[in-house]
Formats: sequence, structure tokens, C-alpha cells
Amino acid sequence: MSRRELDQKVLAWIREGVDAPRDDARFEALALELFAHQYAHNLPYQRMCRTFGVSPERVTRWMEIPPVPTGAFKEARLATFPEEREIRTFRTSGSTGERRGELHLDTLELYEASLVATFRAYICPDVERIRFAVLAPSAADAPDSSLSYMFDVACRELGTPKSRFYVDREGWDPGTLVADLQALGEPIAFVGTAFAFVHLLDALETRGLKLELPDGTRIMETGGFKGRSRELTREELHAGIVATLGVPPSHIVNQYGMCELGSQFYEPTLREGGPTRSKRSPPWVRTRVVDPASMSDVGQGERGILIHYDLVNTGSVLAVQTSDEGCVTEDGFEVLGRLEAVEARGCSIAADALMGST
Repeated sequence: MSRRELDQKVLAWIREGVDAPRDDARFEALALELFAHQYAHNLPYQRMCRTFGVSPERVTRWMEIPPVPTGAFKEARLATFPEEREIRTFRTSGSTGERRGELHLDTLELYEASLVATFRAYICPDVERIRFAVLAPSAADAPDSSLSYMFDVACRELGTPKSRFYVDREGWDPGTLVADLQALGEPIAFVGTAFAFVHLLDALETRGLKLELPDGTRIMETGGFKGRSRELTREELHAGIVATLGVPPSHIVNQYGMCELGSQFYEPTLREGGPTRSKRSPPWVRTRVVDPASMSDVGQGERGILIHYDLVNTGSVLAVQTSDEGCVTEDGFEVLGRLEAVEARGCSIAADALMGST
């Protein structure tokens, strides 16, 4: 099967939406076809597979497809197409001079289809369009940020003309944002990294302000709860949002995403009417939790390493082994934190650096 044919099959599934049946046979057939294509055309990945004695002829189940650790995205160009066809490169967050992981793309069609389908389902399930307030740079200011690109597309496809980004290359102006929030006459989708919201809460506390954002406002935070300035818990952040912005827990959604993946994961808080820590995988993604020593699957509720199998990653590798710990839940998975001795990495640290001087 050609790459184009694979793309069209995955795209057709995405267009059925997040509520499409979780067809295991369909997923396995596509995953095996995609693995064969990536083995043939992604030579660094092929070398890794051969080291482990794995080839398409020996793999009969999607769970047997070798995952690539996220660290490998810093060491090799993991792509199935030549460099001259590349139209976008997303990079992991990091300090100046630090080697960063890269996701190379020769098409954005699947990437955008997946992000719009999941964003609509989990952040905008009750509205066609909504005004966005974004606590992150735009894609113009951060062209290699997958998060900024996601927010750009969400604003374009789901936002109103009043949507606005409140962070740029120079940082942010808390006075402008606070004034806009005080003048709101409609609900908004308030989205950004966890530590961007920490800085907003700090700015409001400094001014002695508490807000009551309009009913129907929803908040999406992402990127983890550890920044350069300090660390706090999810519970502390959400409690601060409730107390200072007046948004109830039923309208606060945590999102989990990675530069190396084409799809994102959300808590179904808005869809189910209440908070939960369990993330949902869309039908075109599978997530395993494995023991770090044996690499075998652990039982429900047991701690292990998260591995994601994302069919949207047609141009790179579909199986990505993270440095995140998690556990399987009854209806998804929960992220429990980073493995010990793994460098702190993520969008929240980048946002913390941008906004921390204010």
C-alpha cells in the first residue's frame, strides 16, 4: 500500500470523529501496513528494528511494532520522505543551544484533521465557534512549536474574529489581558500552558483582583505543572483557577500532547459534565503502559511507561515510547509524571521562561 493510500485510509477514519467505533481489527491492519512502509522508507528506524531482530515479516500484532524512544528524535531524522519535501518541522522545547527533538512533516492534512476532531470534541462539544484567549505564542511567533500551531488551527477552524494570542516573542502584557477579561460579555475558550495560567493567577493576586468569567467559559491547560520558577500540583492550579477566575471544575480540561505525535489526548470533562484525570485516546490511536524493565504490559492501575501508537504519524514512526509514567484506567489512561532522572521538558517550561520576568 502506498503512502498516499495509507494517508487516505487514516484520514477517512479521523473524519468519522472521536465517537467512531474503536475497531481493533481496522487499527491493526492499518498499523501493520504503516509499519511495513516506515520500515522500508525510514532507514534509521529500520536500523533500530534490525538491531532487535524485528521486521514486517515477523510482526503479526500492532503491539509487536517496536516503539522509538522520544530521545531518538534528537539523534536522527526520523522521516519516510526526502528533506526537499519537508514543509514543517516541530521541535521539542529546550534551552538555547540544547539539542531538541524534531518531528518532520511533508503534509499537514492528517495532523490538522486529528487536532480539529479532538479539539472540537473535547473543548468545543457544545459550540460551533467560540472566542479564544490564548496564553501561548502564535505560530508566527513560534513557528517550530506544535502547541502554537495547534492553537492557530483551533482559532481558525473553531474561533471567532475576536480570538487573540496574548503571548509573543517578547513575553506578555498582563494589563492588557486582565482588562480584556474584565470586559468580557461572552464565554471564551481560555487555553494555554499550565504555567502560563500560574503567571496569570500571580498577576491577578498582585493586583488584588478576582474575576468571574462568563458562564460557559472553558479552560484548557497543558504542558505539566513544573516550571523554571517553581512546581505546583494540578490540584493547586485548578483550585486557583476556580477561586480567581470563577471557572468551575466541570469546565477545566487538561490536555496531554507531545511534539513527536500527530494526535493529542484530552480529559472528557466537558463531554461528561465533571472532572476526571483519565485521558481518552481517539480511535486512530492506541496507548500501552509497560513495565520499564520487561517492556511487558502492566495491569490496570499499575504504574509504567506510556507508549503511544498513532496512525497520524504516517511520515515518521507510528510507535513512540515516552518518558512519562502512567497507568491504564477503565476508560483510558492517566499521566502520573515524568520518569526519574529524565530532563524536565515541555511547553510549560518554555512559557514559564517567556512570562516569568513580568
